[in-house]
Amino acid sequence: MSSQPAQRHRLDSLRSMLHARSIAVVGASARTGSFGHRLTSEVLASPAGPDVHLVNPRGGEVRGLRCVPSLADVPAPVDLVLLGVPDSAAASQLRLAADRGDAGAVVFGTAPGQGETLRKIATDAGMALIGGGCMGFVNVQRGVRAVGYQERDEIPAGPVALVSHSGSAFSALLRTHRPLGFTIAVSSGQELVTTTADLLDHVLDLDETRVVALVLETLRDAPGMRAALARAEAADVPVVALTVGGSPTGRALVGAHSGAVAGDDAAWEALCDAHGMHRVGDLDELVNTLELFAVGRRAAPTPTPAQPTGAVHGIATVHDSGAERAHAADLAYELGVPFAAIGEQTRARLQSWLDPGLVADNPLDVWGRGADTERLFADCLLTMSEDPAVTAVAFAVDLVEEYDGDLSFPRAAASVHTATTKPVVVLSNIAAAVDRGQADWLRARGVPVLEGTRGGLRALGHLLAQAERRHREPQAAVACDPARQQRWRDVLAAGPLDLPTSLALLTDYAIEVAPTRSVRSVSEAVRAATELGLPVVLKCDDHAVLHRTERCGVAVGLADTDAVAAAYLDLSARLGPSVVVQPAVPALAELALGVVRDPLLGPLVVVAAGGVQMELAADRTVALPPIDEAGAARLVDRLRVRPVLDGFRGARPADLGTVLRAVVGVSTLAVELGDCVEAIDINPLRVGTVGAVAVDALVLPRELSP
Repeated sequence: MSSQPAQRHRLDSLRSMLHARSIAVVGASARTGSFGHRLTSEVLASPAGPDVHLVNPRGGEVRGLRCVPSLADVPAPVDLVLLGVPDSAAASQLRLAADRGDAGAVVFGTAPGQGETLRKIATDAGMALIGGGCMGFVNVQRGVRAVGYQERDEIPAGPVALVSHSGSAFSALLRTHRPLGFTIAVSSGQELVTTTADLLDHVLDLDETRVVALVLETLRDAPGMRAALARAEAADVPVVALTVGGSPTGRALVGAHSGAVAGDDAAWEALCDAHGMHRVGDLDELVNTLELFAVGRRAAPTPTPAQPTGAVHGIATVHDSGAERAHAADLAYELGVPFAAIGEQTRARLQSWLDPGLVADNPLDVWGRGADTERLFADCLLTMSEDPAVTAVAFAVDLVEEYDGDLSFPRAAASVHTATTKPVVVLSNIAAAVDRGQADWLRARGVPVLEGTRGGLRALGHLLAQAERRHREPQAAVACDPARQQRWRDVLAAGPLDLPTSLALLTDYAIEVAPTRSVRSVSEAVRAATELGLPVVLKCDDHAVLHRTERCGVAVGLADTDAVAAAYLDLSARLGPSVVVQPAVPALAELALGVVRDPLLGPLVVVAAGGVQMELAADRTVALPPIDEAGAARLVDRLRVRPVLDGFRGARPADLGTVLRAVVGVSTLAVELGDCVEAIDINPLRVGTVGAVAVDALVLPRELSP
């Protein structure tokens, strides 16, 4: 069977397994409290009422059903085999299932040392396989329970599909009091065969899936994951992911600064950026974001025809506390969640509702004498929602139990939710103080209740980001040059590149570089300096010296020939006779560009603040190539040093266009040569009022990986 039909067969098997109408429980037990008893009890509680076969070598009955002694005694192939057996028996039982033609299986145990055996058995048979080391799955929409522990009697159905590497997180998310509701929830464990990518692809086939939650420890099928995420993005299905335990990028990636600056987190960041996956920092943020997408409305892309392009679009928040208002403003600034710049008409209307001394602004402090609370807050919230620059409105109050029975806050929020089509949420500042009664009342009316200021604001940020992704122009095509690609493949295969050759590589990808001369004597150094024009810079160019500044291998500010001669003698004595001479390049700012190779995702493009403190500053963004100029602009805009390029404190603005073209050049290089380079450093890229010039570069072919 060729790979494509085999893959199709496995996906068909996955569908049969997740929607199982016939199930065999191997290891069923009548002993209360045993794994086999819990597993059997949960399967028999499946609302769909699948045809269940119980297997126990000793026979007997479990919950009134007779057990057969072997899986071979089950009369026909089944959709799902649940292996509640010791690890030592996992392979033999899975082989029996494969020989019978059963569609899929769940391996609950970790089966140490048997992973490859289990994988081969299932793959050769075209079986789907969840696990090992997992808790199983629940298909809530179709009424199938395949978990080895006791779950609540009624798991709520809804729009969220869940795939979790963590069994504990899987269980906790199923039991949350938040109104999520699930289509399918899978504890995927080690993913010996069926991966997160396979599961994501399947849940996107379900009309009920409107948001996907992922808890990921690693990435096991990068191409499949990228394809599934691209499909989710095209369908406007938000994918919200908590990634834990590092990333696919190894710590000892390469000897390049780009690898150190990119860090272990780079691959996750790049994957999320490329496909619009919403990455959250903890489980609370995950739940807040899921509730917002599952229960609440979507934000409209901005700007819309009714919204001026130049306006600052974002959220509006209404508070009953000045201190909490200031706290929310501080946190929103830290998290990069924008407040809308409300118009003068909105300010005037708000001011008419406020007590003397309160200022109509966004965020807004409303509380005064407390007269007619419900109408006061409802009017302010509705006025905010009607401003063209406001994308979503948050009623940021402590939704605490009111001992006098006052329900003004939830009633105000619900009335505004009814009166507008924009997202309206309640943002409760203290999660531990939320009154469940009021929260449930609001959620039943379609108003999300976000618990905790930080996690709630982050969730609102994800809501805005989902809208902006829909407004983004498609990635422009990046032209590749096969002749250039082959030429540089041959060069890279020949061994280490000196600095002039590395800079020639950049030139071939439309990146401006400083004029560079190789010299091996004092007289050659002086002549090159004279011809290039003083002042100049001298650098050692020995293959063994990867980072020149760390070895004092750079001499700058050489204004006359005597200084050039002295610098050459010093460098050659310490680091060898190979030296390059370059003219000094003035700059307003220094950036760094690079390529690092992730073992699963391939080449990543790094854009960072440059210079000798590149790693210390840790101001960087990463992306998966290809990248067009719009994508390059987004990367540069996320740098903390970005204001410097605009002319910080009266300085002249830098040549941003050349910077963006250099980023695109690095991206094209990564596409064409990413499989034969381990890393590339361009540091610094000296950016002036005209031009952005690469003055140093380190290129490590894959064979040179330390």
